[in-house]
Amino acid sequence: MNILRKMMMLLMSFLLVGMTTGAQSVFQGVGKGISYDAEVQLTASSGQSPLWLNANKYGLSSVAGDNGYIRAGLFRSTRVDSARHWRIGYGLDLAAAYNFTGSFVVQQAYADFEYKKVRLSVGSKERPAELKNPELSSGSQTLGINARPVPMMRFELPEYISLTGRSNWVGLKGHIGYGWMTDGRWQEDYVSAGAHYAKKALFHSKAGYLRIGNEEKFPLVFEGGLEMACLFGGTIYNAVGRTGVLAEPLQMGTGLGDIIDATLGTGSDATDGEYANAAGNTLGSWLLSLKYAGKDWSIRAYYDHYFEDHSQMFWEYGWRDGLIGAEVQLPKNRFVSSLVYEYLHTKHQSGPVYHDHTEAIPDQISAIDNYYNHNLYQGWQHWGQAFGNPLFTSPLYNPGHNLTFTGNRFIAHHFGLSGDPLPGLHYRLLYSYISGWGRYAVPFDDVKYTNSFLAEVSYALPRVGRVDLRGWSVKAAFALDRSTQIGNNTGFQLTISKTGFLTR
Repeated sequence: MNILRKMMMLLMSFLLVGMTTGAQSVFQGVGKGISYDAEVQLTASSGQSPLWLNANKYGLSSVAGDNGYIRAGLFRSTRVDSARHWRIGYGLDLAAAYNFTGSFVVQQAYADFEYKKVRLSVGSKERPAELKNPELSSGSQTLGINARPVPMMRFELPEYISLTGRSNWVGLKGHIGYGWMTDGRWQEDYVSAGAHYAKKALFHSKAGYLRIGNEEKFPLVFEGGLEMACLFGGTIYNAVGRTGVLAEPLQMGTGLGDIIDATLGTGSDATDGEYANAAGNTLGSWLLSLKYAGKDWSIRAYYDHYFEDHSQMFWEYGWRDGLIGAEVQLPKNRFVSSLVYEYLHTKHQSGPVYHDHTEAIPDQISAIDNYYNHNLYQGWQHWGQAFGNPLFTSPLYNPGHNLTFTGNRFIAHHFGLSGDPLPGLHYRLLYSYISGWGRYAVPFDDVKYTNSFLAEVSYALPRVGRVDLRGWSVKAAFALDRSTQIGNNTGFQLTISKTGFLTR
């Protein structure tokens, strides 16, 4: 933790010197172009909050049947300084919540520093998933939009940089970042006695994406990338070793060597013994996308292959698991604008047999991956919500106070569509069907089925005579679950928001 803080201070000092000694000071006009966003949301449910009233809201949501929040934020985009080489943006987004995991939420607090096409982003910021429809997709499996943002220091190429000059046939973008989890104290209070949890854990993520094609010159465009992440460092309580639960807390390394191991996917944990794997909770996804763009329509096929450690990263065990999707953008009409279908298969997990090498049997079989779970860290979650795809039922839905993903072996079909039937009126429909088998170690007694549905409509108010209501919007949503895993839940959600500019 100390090393990350020192690195952040050094980089901030470098940036401040660079920006203030340039031909133009980036601080000129930082008070201009500030927008605001104020929002009130109320949810009332029978049972728990239905899946699609809770999921993919960057963690600003709750599984409690009745919940709500008041939210306010101020933002400045770096695009305000688009005419300059040095640019600065920032945001502060706060919420007072009812029946959430906390009553006061710092949802976003960040500063973005850009020089030409390179950005340093510092703090907690909502970042969209790559190569997914943000409104209709079920979500990415590694870096999704289902959990609260993690405070971090992140170097980015946020937009594709051309590798072929003005022709722009090949582009590259990506990021590398380091941060720290904010839910350690909450984990300690939440989990039941004897359950393992982590405090002051560190977070690392990196990704690179390649684009081949130029939609303005040829209709076919390929995009592909690799996303990887790791939880490491911190203190682990009730850690699960090869001989059982450890009596004493386990202090994980946070030095430079540990940061390098997390970055490269190397090293090992103290509980690995002679069977070294990789330091911390290491995981990732391969992303592939192929798009054909017509004159006023497009169709795109995509694939998201998730892996734990190295056993599914390459082709050693075959890629039987993954998310396969299709997205269609239709010509402008009053009925349907976008369609999405996704098929998600997670049953294989490298196979049902694990065998460490021995002198008698030297063969190593690294199967039974146990997606989203870990023997030290409390799985791929933040504040009880899955970091990745919410069809991996978030631990907050568990009836007991534990943060285990109890149903990570499943097959799911997901559908989404949206449209704009009238000016200012927008709707979306989501439906997901899941068949779940539990985990390899703890299978369900019977296959559990989940049907989750959402109908949502929003209306942006217009100017009516002398009354200017622009910037105001109202959104109403109805959702239900009929599930043998998370129960039968029915809920309604009302959101009223106001956006505008504080300064121009």
